[in-house]
Amino acid sequence: MTVADGVRQLRLVVTVDNYDEAVAFYRDVLGLSQSENYESDDGRVMILDAGRATLEIADRNQAEYIDRVEVGRRVAGKFRVAFEVDDSAEATTRLAAAGAEVIAEPTRTPWDSLNARLEGPGGVQLTLFTELGE
Repeated sequence: MTVADGVRQLRLVVTVDNYDEAVAFYRDVLGLSQSENYESDDGRVMILDAGRATLEIADRNQAEYIDRVEVGRRVAGKFRVAFEVDDSAEATTRLAAAGAEVIAEPTRTPWDSLNARLEGPGGVQLTLFTELGE
């Protein structure tokens, strides 16, 4: 099956207790652009554009290895969101100032990227990475 045959978009849905805080964090601080916004008596939802989406599937051994490289120990659950950014060190500082918990400072990985691990609003574990190779 190709994209033309079915799937058009990957959408990660995060349910948070503090909607305004999460919107400010992901839209205003991380810099994801707002593509849609819906409000009604039943609630609010905002759709933010994160550029290209991929689904990364890792077995338990690989997930443990990634955690060891980025953090030093296994910390992620079944889901972790990774954002490629221009400067992961700068983005880590900016997101931490906006309330993200830094789990691990930017670390150069064996796959030649600079990766940091944070926890954002809603308890979502984030990897910020910058590709260092050509």
